Amino acid sequence: MANPEQVNQTVFKELILQGFGNFPELQTLLFLLFLIIYIATVAGNVLIFALLVADQHLHTPMYFFLGNFSCLETCCSSSILPTVLTGLLTGDRTISFSGCLTQYYFFCSIVGTECLLLSVMSYDRYLVICNPLHYTAHMSGRACLQLAGGSWIGGIIGSGISTLSISQLTFCGPNVIDHFFCDFIPLLKFSCNDPHLMETLAVAVILLFSLVPFLLILMSYICIIATILRIPSTTGRQKAFSTCSSHLIVVSIYHGTLLIVYMFPTTDLLSDFKKVLSVIYTVLTRLVNPLIYSLRNKKVQEALRKACRKFKFGPC
Repeated sequence: MANPEQVNQTVFKELILQGFGNFPELQTLLFLLFLIIYIATVAGNVLIFALLVADQHLHTPMYFFLGNFSCLETCCSSSILPTVLTGLLTGDRTISFSGCLTQYYFFCSIVGTECLLLSVMSYDRYLVICNPLHYTAHMSGRACLQLAGGSWIGGIIGSGISTLSISQLTFCGPNVIDHFFCDFIPLLKFSCNDPHLMETLAVAVILLFSLVPFLLILMSYICIIATILRIPSTTGRQKAFSTCSSHLIVVSIYHGTLLIVYMFPTTDLLSDFKKVLSVIYTVLTRLVNPLIYSLRNKKVQEALRKACRKFKFGPC
């Protein structure tokens, strides 16, 4: 019999995503809930993206980055929820090893890109409030494309390195992943390699794509808040703060859950709690972000009303 440490990971043709299998009586309810969330998430983000493309008044740097963000939200939900829905509907929670790595690659690329893009968006808000006279020069069309493109490329490269590292591991089993999607830490649990190197890689990736962008965002908002407090007019302070409050809410929820899930050690006590937090940042934030970020924005609301009047849809 071969030594388990000499067995290549290709022995595992299929993996089992345990997901929410611990609650068999809730499978139907969870399926309906996640289906509604998925449809609403895709519809909301596609609507925002379409409005931003169609309305000339929204062709500004802030809304350009917002369009990228909506695209990422749709892609993230589509990389995870179809697998979850299939498992809840059929009870078959198996996924091929290559399919698992593919899901992880796309998910990791999207999350990394989002973290970088959120820091770019905070830089945009910083320029608007703290350095408005140089905003046009710093946020030209070319600069926006470079910042957005750099975020996408950074996420793709980081995910590629992480996925390639996982693919080189040797797995000893069991082939059951205690999660509802293929993620780094659950995959690392059933590897029979020395975990320290991969854990170091995981920490490095989180530091680079979550903690560092979060600290940059925090520094931007310290400058922004200091500038807002110096505005003599109460109306001016409220208007300035309203331009960045939505971004601050999204950042707080998103990076807060990410850092807890990936930076805190996984214990039996924290395992289920981390799964709940994973639902928050992978599923629920994708649903509420269009509401927080876009649909409460006056310019987006006006674009939506114009679209409704144009197509004579609803009481617009």
